Amino acid sequence: MRFLHPWLLLLALPALAAAAAAIWRPGGGKLALPAGERLRARRPSPRARAARLAPAVLLAAALCLIVAALARPQKIVKFAGGAGEGIDIMLSVDSSLSMKAVDFKPTRVDAAKATAKRFVLGRAQDRIGLTTFGGAPLLLCPPTLDYDALLGRLDELDAGMTRADGTAIGDGLASAVARLKDSSAKSKVIILLTDGRSNTGVVDPLTAAKAAASYGIKVYAIGVAGKGDSSMTIDDPRYGRVTVPVTDDLDEELLAEIARLTDGKAYRAQDGGELKNIFTAIDKMEKSKVALPRIASAGDLNDWPLGAALLLLLLESALSAGPLLRWP
Repeated sequence: MRFLHPWLLLLALPALAAAAAAIWRPGGGKLALPAGERLRARRPSPRARAARLAPAVLLAAALCLIVAALARPQKIVKFAGGAGEGIDIMLSVDSSLSMKAVDFKPTRVDAAKATAKRFVLGRAQDRIGLTTFGGAPLLLCPPTLDYDALLGRLDELDAGMTRADGTAIGDGLASAVARLKDSSAKSKVIILLTDGRSNTGVVDPLTAAKAAASYGIKVYAIGVAGKGDSSMTIDDPRYGRVTVPVTDDLDEELLAEIARLTDGKAYRAQDGGELKNIFTAIDKMEKSKVALPRIASAGDLNDWPLGAALLLLLLESALSAGPLLRWP
């Protein structure tokens, strides 16, 4: 752990000094009373001592915690660099509305996400990124070794998230190529996963495939659709939640040509089990030497001292208004 602004911790000194002064301040009243000598000779009760000391101690502790929060404590997680066995991979996943079809359980997009997560967790030294496409491409995560961040973006992946109708396979593939073209890895791979036919977009899919080949990027094209038509559930503005048919429109010829142009492979998965087997086969791809950067990930921890300070202030307020009430 580290403090991003450690010099701010000096602000805690006045709070500690005030607490110390309150604790060590001589007790006893200054007003002369009848039989005052007898009263002063008696030791203060435990409640009286607590009423004098507790508020100062609690307030000082709360102020110190607030100062600690201002200094921004951070948890540091370091990943060692050096040479490693790995490749650079981009996952390019279709998120068009038809990915809600239920021929995969529970849906195509959910099966794709679950399988992709298992694939990511099975890698150790590969930079992996994520793009998605419906009617337009969307970068969710650039190639990274921070698998926790990548898995978080995979969780956010959902059908219709690009808010553009259609299936722009060429645009999705081109977006993934753009993230790998400048990579220094000797082995660069795109795993393209779709359930349909390219029917929109700016870039032709075969043009994107040729661009990938020119940069030495291999494409593994996976069709995710059962044989025959399926159905999906949508929210209709007039009729509420309804079930609509989904036509089997997977363009296997296009996927095969994309794979051929890039020296990759094309697959068709008709259920979750087949999709898992395909990713297992891809997981056994060749590896090449890559340089792994030294990474230090910092996460703020200031919520903890702030929460503790709030609890101490509430405790001090409750005690001062109740059991430790002091009469003037």
